[in-house]
Amino acid sequence: MKKTILSLALLFLLRSAIFAGEGMWLPLLLGLLNESEMQEMGMKMSAEDIYSVNKGSLKDAIVHFGGCTAEVISGSGLMLTNHHCGYGSIQKHSSLEHNYLEDGFWAMNRREELPNDGRSATFVIRIEDVTAAALAGVTDGMDKSARQSAIDKNIDAIKKSAKMEEWQAAKVRPFFHGNQYFMFITETFKDVRLVGAPPSAIGKFGADTDNWVWPRHTGDFSLFRIYADKNNRPAEYSEDNVPYRPKHFLPISLDGVKDGDFTLVFGFPGRTNEYLPAVAIEQLKDVIDPAKISVRDKTLNIWNAAMRADAEVKIQYASKQSGLSNYWKKWQGEVLGLNSSRAVEKKRAQEAKFQKVVAINPKYQQYKDLLPNFKKRYADLEPYALAKAYFDEITGRNVELLRLGKYADKLVRRFNDEGEEGYNSYLAKLEKYLDGFYKNYRPEIDEEVFAAQMEWMMKKVDPQFIPSYAANLVKSFDGDYDKMAKTVFGQSFLDDMDLMLTTLEMAPGDVMKAIQNDPAYLLSKAFKDVYDKKIMSRYNEVNGQVAALQQTYMKALMEVFPNERFYPDANGTMRCSYGKVQGYEPRDAVKYRSKTYLSGVMEKYVPGDYEFDVPKKLRQLYRDKDFGQYGTKGKMPVCFIGSNHTTGGNSGSPAIDAYGNLIGLNFDRAWEGTMSDYNYDLRLCRNIMVDMRYVLFIIDKYAGAGHLVKEMKLVHPKKRQKTPDPRRRLKRDKAAMPATKQRIPAAKQ
Repeated sequence: MKKTILSLALLFLLRSAIFAGEGMWLPLLLGLLNESEMQEMGMKMSAEDIYSVNKGSLKDAIVHFGGCTAEVISGSGLMLTNHHCGYGSIQKHSSLEHNYLEDGFWAMNRREELPNDGRSATFVIRIEDVTAAALAGVTDGMDKSARQSAIDKNIDAIKKSAKMEEWQAAKVRPFFHGNQYFMFITETFKDVRLVGAPPSAIGKFGADTDNWVWPRHTGDFSLFRIYADKNNRPAEYSEDNVPYRPKHFLPISLDGVKDGDFTLVFGFPGRTNEYLPAVAIEQLKDVIDPAKISVRDKTLNIWNAAMRADAEVKIQYASKQSGLSNYWKKWQGEVLGLNSSRAVEKKRAQEAKFQKVVAINPKYQQYKDLLPNFKKRYADLEPYALAKAYFDEITGRNVELLRLGKYADKLVRRFNDEGEEGYNSYLAKLEKYLDGFYKNYRPEIDEEVFAAQMEWMMKKVDPQFIPSYAANLVKSFDGDYDKMAKTVFGQSFLDDMDLMLTTLEMAPGDVMKAIQNDPAYLLSKAFKDVYDKKIMSRYNEVNGQVAALQQTYMKALMEVFPNERFYPDANGTMRCSYGKVQGYEPRDAVKYRSKTYLSGVMEKYVPGDYEFDVPKKLRQLYRDKDFGQYGTKGKMPVCFIGSNHTTGGNSGSPAIDAYGNLIGLNFDRAWEGTMSDYNYDLRLCRNIMVDMRYVLFIIDKYAGAGHLVKEMKLVHPKKRQKTPDPRRRLKRDKAAMPATKQRIPAAKQ
C-alpha cells in the first residue's frame, strides 16, 4: 500500500467537524487529534499529562481488570473498580457464615486482605503505531485468507522484535476493521487481593430494576490491592510480596461536579460497531436481539423466583444471575434506542449520500456495489445468525446441564485424538472447573430451565436446525417437556457432583463408556454436531464475506467523506472518551437532571426487599445528616451522568476532572442510550458514574475504614483556581500594551 491508512485517517480527522462526547480515542494520539478540542471543553491538562512514556501520566494509573477497568488510587497499590466487577471474587469468599455479598467486607489491615486466584491487573506501558509493518506486502487484490495470513506473519515478527522487559508482553490489535494496527506493551500483576466491598444493598442497590436506568442510586464500587515482588515487578501470589508502587495514582477531588464540567473516562471499552450498514442494524434490532432477550426472559423468571425463596440459592446464583440479566436488559434498551434514535434511517441517509458521491466520481467506482452486496450477504446470513443466537443462548449459556455436556464432549475428543496424555491434561482443567461449578449449581433449578428452554427451542428454531435426536426425544414424551426434563436429569450423572467426580476417578476407558451412554451428553452432542456442521460452517463462510466487505466499506467511507469524523471502534484496548456532566430529555415531557443524592435512596427504600432494602446504619447516617467532609449543603451526592461515549469494559473506569483528579467511577449507561455501541446520539447517550464523595463516605462513615481514605490523596482543585478581579486584569493588560495601542475603557461596575 503506497500510503499507510493511519496518515489518511489523520488527515480526515484533522479536517473533521466537532461532536463533543462521541468517540473512543487512542491516548497515544490525543496530542495530535483531540487536545485543543478537549481544552476548549474545559480541560486544564495537556495530552502528555494523560499519556506519556517519558514520565508518570494518567495512563499509568489505569488498569485492565478482567473484563472491566480499574484505577490505582494510592501510592501503595490500592485499586478501585466497580462492585459488579469484583462480584465474582466477593462471592467466592462468601458463605452463609461469612456473607460478604450481604454484609460487605472490609480489611482493617493488610493481613486481612484476601487473595484471589486467577485475578490479574494489567497496565499499558506504551502504545506504538505498527500499521506499516503489519500491512507490509498486503495488496488490495489479495483474497481474505491470503491477506490475513500475510498480516499474521507480520504481526508475529513485530512482537518478536518488540523492545520490552522479560516480564512484559506485546499484543497487536487491528483498528478501522483491519486498515490500521497498533502494538500495546503491557505488564500484568497476578497477586491481587480484595480489600473492601460494601454490602449488595449499597453496591447493587436497585439490582435488576434499576440496571441500565437513570436516575440511579447505586454505590457500585469495590477495592482491591495490587501486590508485587520486592523489585516492584509482577509475581505470583506470595506472602513475601509487597504493595505495588505505581508510577502514578489518581488524586481524588472533594469539590464535586456541576453541569457543564469536563469529564474524561479512561479505560478498556470492549466492543463497538459504529460503521455497520443499515441492513446490519435492522437485523440486529428486529431479529437477533429479540431472540436472545426471549431466551433469557425464561431463565431469569425461574432463577429469580428460586433466589427469592432461598437465601442459599441467592448466594449461589448471585453472580451468574447478575451476568445473565445484565445484557438481557441492555439488549432491550438497545432495541429501544435504535428505534427512538432512528438509527436505520440515519444509516440509510448516509448510504444514499455515499452512493451518490460514488456514482459521480470515477475514482470511487470500485465501491459502487458495496451496499448492494451488503444487502445480499446479510440476507444470506440471517437464518444462520438467528439459529446461532438461539443455540448460543440455550445450549451454551442458559441450560447448564447442556454446557456440562459440552465439557464432557471435550474430554471424549481429547481421549480420542490424543490418548491418555491429552485426556489427563484436560481432566485436570475440567476437575478444577467443576469444583467451582457445582458450588453454585442446583440441578432442580436447571431442570426447570431445561424444560422451558427445550420447549422454546422447538417452537422458535427452524426445523432444519433441530437435531433428529432431540426431535425424537421430544416425540417420545408426546411433547411433555417437564416429563422429558425429569427423565434426562434423573438418568444423567452430569448434574450430580458426587456421581460426576466418582465417575472421573475411574479408568479413562470406563469414563468414556459412562459419558457416551449419558442422555444429557448425547443430547448436548447432538446439538453441538448440528451447530458445527449446519450452522457455524455456513455462518462463518458468509460472515467472513461480510467482514471483508466491512473492511472495504470502512476504507471507502474514509475516502469518500474526507470531512467527516471517524474514530476507531472499541476492541478491548486502552481508550479515552471525553464529555461533560449533562442531563438529558429521553422522551416527551421527561427531563432528567444530572445528579442524584442519598435522599433518593431513602425514597426508593423498601424494607426487606432484595433490590431496595437499605442498611440500618446508612439510614441512621442519613437521618443524622452525618456526611462528614463528603456532603454538600446538607446533602450527600450519590451518582451523576455525563455525555462520555462508553461501553462494556468501561465498567470501573475512572471519571477524571479537568485537572486530572478522580471525581467518579463509571459503572453503567442510561437505558435509552445503550445503542451507543452502534449509533451514538448526544441527545440520548449518557454514562452513569458513582460520585467519589459517596464512595469515600461509605468507606469512612459507613464502614469505619478510614485508614483506607488516609492512604489516598484528597484535593480541592476548584478551590485553588481563583478568579482574578477583572479590574486588576485590565490594569495588568494595559500596562503590558505598547503606547501606540488604543486605550481600553474602564470596566463598568
